Amino acid sequence: MVVDVAAVELDRLHARVAGRFARAEPRARMREYVAGLVAGLERKNGWTLAERAGEASPDGMQRLLRWADWDIDGVRDDVREYVVERLGDPGGVLILDDTGFLKKGTRSAGVQRQYSGTAGRVENCQIGTFLAYASPRGHALIDRELYVPESWTADRARCQGAGIPDEVEFATKPRQAMAMLGRAIDAGVAFSWVTADEAYGQVKYLRVWLEQHDAPYVLATKCNDTLITSDAGQRRADELIAALPARAWRRLSVGAGAHGPREYDWARVPIRISWAPGRGHWLLARRKITEPGQVPGEIAYYVCFGPRRSTLLDLAWTAGSRWRIEECFQQAKNEAGLDHYQVRSWRAWYAHITLSMLALAWLVAVKSQLTKGEPTPANNT
Repeated sequence: MVVDVAAVELDRLHARVAGRFARAEPRARMREYVAGLVAGLERKNGWTLAERAGEASPDGMQRLLRWADWDIDGVRDDVREYVVERLGDPGGVLILDDTGFLKKGTRSAGVQRQYSGTAGRVENCQIGTFLAYASPRGHALIDRELYVPESWTADRARCQGAGIPDEVEFATKPRQAMAMLGRAIDAGVAFSWVTADEAYGQVKYLRVWLEQHDAPYVLATKCNDTLITSDAGQRRADELIAALPARAWRRLSVGAGAHGPREYDWARVPIRISWAPGRGHWLLARRKITEPGQVPGEIAYYVCFGPRRSTLLDLAWTAGSRWRIEECFQQAKNEAGLDHYQVRSWRAWYAHITLSMLALAWLVAVKSQLTKGEPTPANNT
């Protein structure tokens, strides 16, 4: 049953993106590549994927990533549309984050010694910025950008050697996030909130951009972020929360975790001098629960913008949904070969990552279909 559902769904997805390929050979090889990414292979690279597909060498798989004539960004758009079609919900959340890809050498596009949240330290790596979509029906990655440090964009000869187009200029990760969010908004993706960790949330130009696009957000920020208060003053986030009375805090669960309900104490305080009609601004705080008599738990802070009627639970649930992109990364790396590539060029990175996102979307769609108990759809492709 599971195998039948998965095979039929892959056929449907393959037919959906087939028009992005100019020739039959790369079109067929793309299906083998995606099927190989989710197969039980220890490593998923050109050699192993080629062997699984019955090919004598990795040349065809490498050609698919490096030179074959297909619309990589068009497939990205198809993945986004497919995910929203399968998982879309008016209460959906768009989640921003980045992940590292450990690399050796200095020739891979965008590689340098930089902090990798994946490794938890500075490593020689590439960084990808991603956008995920999450709803009660599941979650998957829908967009991606390769972070290219200034050390690269200042050296056009090095960029050319890695195939980075001349028009690619340095962009911060929040700027990349804005580009991905813009594509989702232009595509009419149904969502209610945007969330991200403090690497994005503390960036005020990103918050301004979201408000200009009327995109509600719950973004983590630092304790020393200076905010405009409702009485036209300016105060640090931690000072605003410290001034709240004990009765302002409420214990809420924001979903099930690995060890039971993820419960924290939450509080919020209105900020900003004036609000746009129907909209509001708050500083949200999450405090770790401690035993009576112990030192109060660590506090996390979030800057929020959204519908005026938003409740404390609405904001807390949105903040708590950020973990879903971490689960996307884990599943994409463990089950869809996201970090198994052995390519150096700009184009090949985007090609592999896009096909891995497609593979993850396929897995998530099959899981959603099986969970709902739907019959195997007819294969009309």
